[in-house]
Amino acid sequence: MAKHARTRPIRAQGDLFSKEADEQGSLSAKRSTAARTARLPSSLDAPAQPFVKWVGGKTQLLSQLFPLMPERITGTYHEPFVGGGAMFFALAPTHAVLSDLNPELVNCYRVIRTKVAALVDALREHVYEKDHYYAVRAQEPEQLPDVERAARFIFLNRTCFNGLHRVNRKGQFNVPFGKYTNPTICDEANLRRVGAALKHVDIHHSGYSNVLERAERGDFVYFDPPYAPLSATSSFTAYTSSSFGAQQQEELRDVVRELDRRGCKVMLSNSSAQFIRDLYAEFDVREVYATRAINRDASKRGPIAELVVRNYQ
Repeated sequence: MAKHARTRPIRAQGDLFSKEADEQGSLSAKRSTAARTARLPSSLDAPAQPFVKWVGGKTQLLSQLFPLMPERITGTYHEPFVGGGAMFFALAPTHAVLSDLNPELVNCYRVIRTKVAALVDALREHVYEKDHYYAVRAQEPEQLPDVERAARFIFLNRTCFNGLHRVNRKGQFNVPFGKYTNPTICDEANLRRVGAALKHVDIHHSGYSNVLERAERGDFVYFDPPYAPLSATSSFTAYTSSSFGAQQQEELRDVVRELDRRGCKVMLSNSSAQFIRDLYAEFDVREVYATRAINRDASKRGPIAELVVRNYQ
């Protein structure tokens, strides 16, 4: 495995995902330079955007991640740990399978896919008030109908402190009220675009290893797991009530190896911890730089190196 694969230019959206990749090659070569180098849709296309704020989301890194994507993908796009789905929405693949272990998030994706109008109505019932926030936070989501449950999740995400998603050991959301100026609780236009983007997408409530039940040769799998801490004093944000420590990182590496053996193309994001560098030493490892604003020490906010692991050149 080559350790220093060259970086490819950004390609036009649609070139990457094509069932007729070979047949389309000559046509793609005739496109204008502007079309070939603009992977993201134009603003006129009004692409779907992540419908939740998500710590560690990849929106700001897309311009660095796209040149590291495979030349073409002829199979299905898989994204375990889907989170806010920035990569999925930007790529807009024809065939996709999204999954996550967070039941509230998965319910949101499913509701937006099939009941977006009802969700919009439910979100309009919420108001940005502290007392209302804590009353909604105190609700047991499992006891709510799916639409109200999704509206609760989006409302809390839009109005909580820093858009964090954190749960305690009982799986209860425990982030305090956030202070904003007129936060957007219901972005109807984007929710409808998200619903359209999800129309033919398979959405699963499952752990990342379940990708092994579905992924086949030629598929592309993107992993964005909870990051390994950079130091012994760092700690993970509790994304679900289950932890994701060193053992889980090693098990994830083993899944990447199996996908590689099958002939899938795999890309994975993680922190620049030496543990992660060592864990994926057999693969191509690159650095990208993200700005992280959530840190108690303001002096430590700013660009920070992250790793991108690939099993291809």
